[in-house]
Amino acid sequence: MTLLFLRHPQDVRTLGIIVIVSQHHGGAVEWGGDVVNIGIVTASDRASSGTYDDQSGPAILEFFMEAIHSSWTAIRCLVPDEQALIESTLIDLVDVKGCSLVVTTGGTGPTPRDVTPEATASVCSRMLPGFSEQMRRISLRHVPTAVLSRQMSGIRGSALIINLPGRPRAIRETIDEIFPAVPYCIDLIGGPYIETNPTICEAFRPPGTKRPQST
Repeated sequence: MTLLFLRHPQDVRTLGIIVIVSQHHGGAVEWGGDVVNIGIVTASDRASSGTYDDQSGPAILEFFMEAIHSSWTAIRCLVPDEQALIESTLIDLVDVKGCSLVVTTGGTGPTPRDVTPEATASVCSRMLPGFSEQMRRISLRHVPTAVLSRQMSGIRGSALIINLPGRPRAIRETIDEIFPAVPYCIDLIGGPYIETNPTICEAFRPPGTKRPQST
């Protein structure tokens, strides 16, 4: 597959490409700790074709801006609901771009075009169902249709891949509660040490596993 950097995505289904919409940097300005690469993938036929603006990817990015204290770079991608393209995007972000965390949004429902869980399972060596189970529990507090979500989470190499909900409000409701477990999970699979902003999201680590704050 070909990856292009575009700020105004075209119809990627006809071009057969993965669109890198934007790249962003955040975290502490003076930083002596591990640097984190993050992938954000929006899977949507309509958003990728320009029918409407992607609001879910920016919602995830906003959370990272607030919550992660470590120095980080995020690559935001926009792809149609095509399993092969989603798989290629995930593989590229982890294996080529060096992302230790990849979060997806969109394509987790029961319709025939919703294939993000299948793409995620295909590229992961092991699954981590606890993240997805907890997100469904959180969403069920707000809407009964959360039972229709097929979100999955898993490990590829030393990277964690998580399927988030598709709507910005649901994204924030769930990521705020599951993210405290993400940094330690990435520690365990060999990724960078991620420090968070405790006023927004305090990472949980067992006693004896915490490092002194880098700055």
